[in-house]
Amino acid sequence: MDQKRVSFHTLGCKLNFSESSTLAREFERGGYLRVEPSELTDVAVINSCSVTEHADKKCRNIIRKIHRRNPNAIIAVTGCYAQLKPNDIAAIEGVDLVLSNNDKGDLFRRVEQLSSKGKAEVYSCSVENLTRFFPAYSSADRTRSFLKVQDGCDYKCAYCTIHYARGASRNMPIADLVAEAEEIAALGQREIVITGVNTGDFGRTTGEKFIDLLKALDRVEGIDRYRISSIEPNLITDEIIEFCAQSPKFVPHFHIPLQSGSTRILGLMRRRYTAEKYRERIAKIRELMPDAFLGVDVIVGFPGEGEEEFMETYNLLEEVGASFLHIFPFSERAGTPAVSMPNKVQSRISTERVERLEELSAKLHKSFSEKFLGQVREVLFESTDRSGKMYGYTDNYLRVSAPYNTELINQICKVRLVALDEEGNITSEIVG
Repeated sequence: MDQKRVSFHTLGCKLNFSESSTLAREFERGGYLRVEPSELTDVAVINSCSVTEHADKKCRNIIRKIHRRNPNAIIAVTGCYAQLKPNDIAAIEGVDLVLSNNDKGDLFRRVEQLSSKGKAEVYSCSVENLTRFFPAYSSADRTRSFLKVQDGCDYKCAYCTIHYARGASRNMPIADLVAEAEEIAALGQREIVITGVNTGDFGRTTGEKFIDLLKALDRVEGIDRYRISSIEPNLITDEIIEFCAQSPKFVPHFHIPLQSGSTRILGLMRRRYTAEKYRERIAKIRELMPDAFLGVDVIVGFPGEGEEEFMETYNLLEEVGASFLHIFPFSERAGTPAVSMPNKVQSRISTERVERLEELSAKLHKSFSEKFLGQVREVLFESTDRSGKMYGYTDNYLRVSAPYNTELINQICKVRLVALDEEGNITSEIVG
């Protein structure tokens, strides 16, 4: 009998990526062959996102595309869109299983129990019942793993559905996460990206602290680098910054969402900090880690954002020296307070503001990268061979290329940063 095949289509955040990888390992242990999303398959799993209407639409399009290519394949959909709109997904032709985020860990068993394609089976739950923690880490990349340390969010920002899609903030104990990090090290992966919905809120379930998790992970042998994927400005304390600055394993790379540089708009968004607080947190990082890469999330076109408020955002991003911007035009999400807010921003104005910030992002990233040309920095090279070149990242998240050398894959090498190419990568010379 031919081996069954399974494909995974992951949308959205690093958290989804870690969960998809964990689900894939369960299918592989069950005898399935994991194939690329573009290949023919017997089972197609879609781990969905619902951060914007565009994400919902993308999920629907993927379902239809899979069904056309694989009319007999079992199609299972889980993730945030499946949590929020399970019946909408179930109504799409070809869908066989819809599982809430709470039921994600049962996906393999549910697939195995299906006798044939037919009417979609829906396993849904209310936000109040989103209480399970699905442990997860990624293992598809030979060099880097995304380790899920926290799930859910208690913040309920005015524009966001994540609380309804992921439930309240919760986590596993530090000891269990250290054990997972040790598993990752045993697989030969050298770098861990610490991820979650609201990562810095770690400890709600166990009464532990995020800083204590960082200190425990720092002691795991075999892991050379840690990155904190994203942390709220009000949760990145002096203690966390100071620990990362002195640790040889925690790299100078932070992703800290801003969303708006206007304190008035931040208030309307129900964010838990001011523009001045954000400025002060970045100043602390710059004081102790002047080489740090700073990735920033920004929302443009939130109700009430005029040109003055937009320019406050623009100017603050320039002032703090952001290294890269992740820019999102405001998207109305059903059930959120922002839907009924007055002073909506016209889409053409939002589009124009996105373009202005994209230009700013390119300028800031180029400026940040050029500061390090001529320096020697350490790079962890990845396995993919792209036209005779290999790529990797410095500690402070500069993407570097060098001639492909299989002996240097998954190794931390010293390189001299030579020049920026047209794509914003840095060519390099191996020096040790």
